[in-house]
Amino acid sequence: MTDPAAAFLGWLVPAVVVFGVTAIAVAVLVWAVRRARRSPRARAAAEQARTHAGATLVRLDDEVGELDLEVGLSGALYGGDAPASLRRARLTAQHVRDDGFDEYRAISVPGVAPAEIRRVAARIDRRAGEALTTVAAARAEHGAWVRANVSAVGQVDAARRRLAELRAGMGDPAALVAELSARFAEDEWRDASHAAHAAVAEVAEASRLLDAAAARAADPSLSALPDLASAERALRKAEIDARSLEETHRLVLQAAQAVPDEIAAARAALASASHTRQNLEPADAERLGDELHAIEAELNRVEASAGRRPTRTVDTVARLRGRLDLALGDARTAQQRLRGARTALPGTLAAARGAIAQAEASVAHSRAGADARSRLISAQHELAQARQSADPVAAIDAARRALRDAEDAKALADYARLSSGA
Repeated sequence: MTDPAAAFLGWLVPAVVVFGVTAIAVAVLVWAVRRARRSPRARAAAEQARTHAGATLVRLDDEVGELDLEVGLSGALYGGDAPASLRRARLTAQHVRDDGFDEYRAISVPGVAPAEIRRVAARIDRRAGEALTTVAAARAEHGAWVRANVSAVGQVDAARRRLAELRAGMGDPAALVAELSARFAEDEWRDASHAAHAAVAEVAEASRLLDAAAARAADPSLSALPDLASAERALRKAEIDARSLEETHRLVLQAAQAVPDEIAAARAALASASHTRQNLEPADAERLGDELHAIEAELNRVEASAGRRPTRTVDTVARLRGRLDLALGDARTAQQRLRGARTALPGTLAAARGAIAQAEASVAHSRAGADARSRLISAQHELAQARQSADPVAAIDAARRALRDAEDAKALADYARLSSGA
């Protein structure tokens, strides 16, 4: 071997060793960093950050609910003369809340890296905190304006007018429940009954508190504000329960009208699927045939009690249509998919509306956390998208997502209520 070659090798071998060792060290370091970022400790820290951001979002969501009512009252009671900062704060808070829940849900699915969870959670917490500060300042400004421009007697009189309007709008809650109970099974009107009793009790409580506030307002040495605030909370609860009663009553009656058409459409879809089955390979045809028999048996079962349980029937039929779509898979033509989606859409929309109404009631009457609320907001958005879509296939997919999200929201809210002992 020549001297230059020996010299070159003498330089190359150590260099290769050095670079090789360095590359191995860098690879080990990168692996260690990635492992540390995904370690149980990192995941625990990320979950803690996510939970904290969710709690801040829940506070903001509660404030948005309060602002919705307060802005409405300001316009109705004070002729729109109150400061506009409250309305601006509501719009800001709504925007931040909706974006925050979208981001929160994105970091709540499996597989998101802990570092990404912490980064997004920090942004959610910061923006929600800023919105809460804006809301607090606007409410303080609004409260100062009310104290300076509206007397306690005037506030009591305004609240009594609202109470009278609520009573007139409610009509006779017992009559609505009686109408449902005369025609339908108890599980169809149980929620309506609970809402009716709650609304009546809350109206009576608001009336009592307003009487106490009026007595205090007449005495300069006493403050009527505590009783006024409590009466306001009772009125707000009564309004929520009255709307829940009306919504449940409407949904049940609409379902009763829709049941015959929904069952007929489902049977037509089964017949169409049977024709499609004839063109499949033997193994696929047998698999589809078994599923069609199972779906038909379930449809026969719910049809037997459809008259007494219309909302449950519409919900079950919508799920069976989804099950049928899964069973058919790619066996249908584009025209068949379009026709099936068009006929299944009304029932699926009705089922989604009913599920969202139940979820809204559960969230309103429990200390529901961010997970339940984010799924409820997602369900509401999906339902709006389903209603607006001109494509029946896209619309029914969105309606089915709304149904699933609403069910998740209700389950989480119910769990929160049971856990808190409420």
